[in-house]
Amino acid sequence: MLQGAEYKGRNKCDFTVWAPGAESVELQIEDHGGNRTIDLEPAGSGYWHKQVKDAAAGSLYLYRLNGSIQRADPASRFQPEGIHGRSAVVDQGFAWKDRLWPGIAPEEMIIYELHTGTFTEQGTFDAVAERLDDLSGLGVNTIELMPVAQFPGERNWGYDGVFPYAVQNSYGGPAGLKRLVDACHRKRLAVILDVVYNHLGPEGNYLGDFGPYFTDKYKTAWGRPLNFDGPYSDQVRDFFFENALYWFREFHMDALRLDALHAIFDSSAKHFIKELAERVEDGFAEAGRRRCLIGESDLNDVRLITPRSRGGYGLDAQWCDDFHHSVHALLTGEQKGYYRDFGGVSHLAKAYREGFVYSWDYSEYRKRRHGSSSRNLPAGRFVVCIQNHDQVGNRMLGERLSALVGFEELKIAAVAFMLSPYIPLIFMGQEYAEDAPFQYFISHTDGDLIRAVRQGRTEEFKSFQWRGTCPDPQSERTFEKSKLNWRQRDRGRHKVLLDFYRSLIALRTGFGRFTGRKGLRVRSMTESGVLIWHRRFGPQQVQCLINFSRTPRRLRIYAPRGGWIKILDSAEAKWNGPGGELPAEITASRQVVLPALSAAVFRRTDAPGRRLSAGAAAVESTGPGAAV
Repeated sequence: MLQGAEYKGRNKCDFTVWAPGAESVELQIEDHGGNRTIDLEPAGSGYWHKQVKDAAAGSLYLYRLNGSIQRADPASRFQPEGIHGRSAVVDQGFAWKDRLWPGIAPEEMIIYELHTGTFTEQGTFDAVAERLDDLSGLGVNTIELMPVAQFPGERNWGYDGVFPYAVQNSYGGPAGLKRLVDACHRKRLAVILDVVYNHLGPEGNYLGDFGPYFTDKYKTAWGRPLNFDGPYSDQVRDFFFENALYWFREFHMDALRLDALHAIFDSSAKHFIKELAERVEDGFAEAGRRRCLIGESDLNDVRLITPRSRGGYGLDAQWCDDFHHSVHALLTGEQKGYYRDFGGVSHLAKAYREGFVYSWDYSEYRKRRHGSSSRNLPAGRFVVCIQNHDQVGNRMLGERLSALVGFEELKIAAVAFMLSPYIPLIFMGQEYAEDAPFQYFISHTDGDLIRAVRQGRTEEFKSFQWRGTCPDPQSERTFEKSKLNWRQRDRGRHKVLLDFYRSLIALRTGFGRFTGRKGLRVRSMTESGVLIWHRRFGPQQVQCLINFSRTPRRLRIYAPRGGWIKILDSAEAKWNGPGGELPAEITASRQVVLPALSAAVFRRTDAPGRRLSAGAAAVESTGPGAAV
């Protein structure tokens, strides 16, 4: 059953709330008629309901349980007074202009992840909309919003949300989010919304006053997990199923990113995630546009993205952290925390071939075997990155990759992931080497909670042995330091990298559907630090050479008849490189020098009707670790 205040128009509104243990539920409402108290009526299965015929949009209201406890609506659509204030009746009517929007399939997405509060100086949905032309000009076709469900104060990553249906008031509320989504669709940009179904934040979390929304059977690092398999769990599950449908139906979202699925605990015969995927598919089966679910999990469990017909949960895609860890450890040399499981070019080669690097292999970090094999799953079910909010913001100082490595490394990292066979995700500012960190910030009001968060952040980083002092997450300065500096993107090396990303995205989209591993061959030269891949796109062939070492490497390239044409070289002066030594064309088999920390891409077009031999793109090193 759909909960909340559902405005019907003409000052008529249905109020529904689930409170199975309550003996009475009263609606306290303030509108043009003053303050009133109205009794809700039992509606079965623990629900209470009342249709009020003179409740205007904008009316403020609370529920009173058993004549004493006053609380905002758990399914509030808007909290104009914040998490401790009253809920507001919302007229969901909106003049959408995206009727002809066809949507974008996940395998065609180029995703740009952003945090609404720090993406612009204003920190609002409308301010994000003003920057959409910049994102379209970059070449991305999808934006991903970090969570926007109402959280405490005005500074938060969004994972402390406590009203899953209410759009953050400081960002612009529900009307502002609709304007942004509509603007995106009119500019041919899809929108993914990050949602949290594994826990609620600690401050303003009043759902437990209404019913058994939480369980003590399991534990998470963030608070009590949700009750998806105990008594009364049918209604709890339904609350969140309806929430997912709500974002698709009322806000026209194209996809939801499901946070930390490894922290959703459910021993039911039908797991919550599987039923969620079913509900979304059934809810829009005849809508004419696909709605997608993308998971995040650190379990490397292929069940998430295996079709339900084959016993899986049926999500459309999931984040693949192994790809990020492979590139990051290669470039930075970091070996603390979970990075101790990575660091060789062979790890990245396996990520290219299969997706998961750890597929029931022993993990030194975990001290046990980890993961499952994804080699037989389509590449279009994996989202990869070299930066995201977690991998940047969950460093103690929130350093971006640009603060950890040099400019040449930034370029080869860009090549490695933008030309991978997977769905690429760019974290805001990455495309021009933003100097500002992205740090963890909050604006709680509970002093004990603030102290606990400060202490928890410090404890979290001990295994990484990072130097320095953890920034105060409660400080407004921590938040302000994390905002993007948009002026940087037009200056110096920032503009060079921005143009480099534009070229990579144009190259990727120029070959048609780039996402996929069909015909992909990958070779890693572990001692040399070189990775090479070759693919065929219809009549065209492409090969990419990446040197992760700080030493130039001499390679022999076997050229097919007609040879290879260089289409990108990160070492060239136009990209602020040291100067490329690779020839513009390779028409016969020969040795070439691949500069240190550089990447190059070559293309060849088949002559009509002629099939190239399997060895056409073979490359070999002149010897282990061979250097010029």
